[in-house]
Amino acid sequence: MSDPGSIANPGQDVQLASGGWARSNAHMNLPPLRTLFFEDLSVGMTERLTKTVASSDVVGFAQLTGDRNPIHLSEHFAAKTTFRTRVAHGLYTASLISAVLGTRLPGPGAVYISQTLNFRAPVRIGDTVVVTVTVAELIQEKSRARLSCLCEVEGEPVLDGEALVKVPSQVKSKRPVVKL
Repeated sequence: MSDPGSIANPGQDVQLASGGWARSNAHMNLPPLRTLFFEDLSVGMTERLTKTVASSDVVGFAQLTGDRNPIHLSEHFAAKTTFRTRVAHGLYTASLISAVLGTRLPGPGAVYISQTLNFRAPVRIGDTVVVTVTVAELIQEKSRARLSCLCEVEGEPVLDGEALVKVPSQVKSKRPVVKL
């Protein structure tokens, strides 16, 4: 069993906020959390995450969001579109950027201010998405970081954009340090 603040591996029991327990069905092998303060960041810092998109990820995202567009869920429907097969939700792919921001760069305590997204190509079931987040600018007076975000499949961009996040300052922060 795990404590409520840890990341679960597939099949691991996790404690819910309600106090109950559930079995994780996570499909992503996540690196450990990394806590970076504003003072730890420098322009050019980069973090990557790799995720192979499973059908269960797309179905789960549809259940979570209510977006039941058949282009994501029905091979029969998708076969009649320009994509010829099911594609992942664009915001599913974008959510992988959020995973990097919230767990690695800058990590726990970072708060989204804004995000631009440019969808360049579809992501299909079975595609392996490589997410790269790079510190592009540091805005010291507000402890904010502008981050370049890129998602690629087989070296081709499928999504790009920029995120602006507020990053806790080590000098000003009362944020607890996450146990790694």
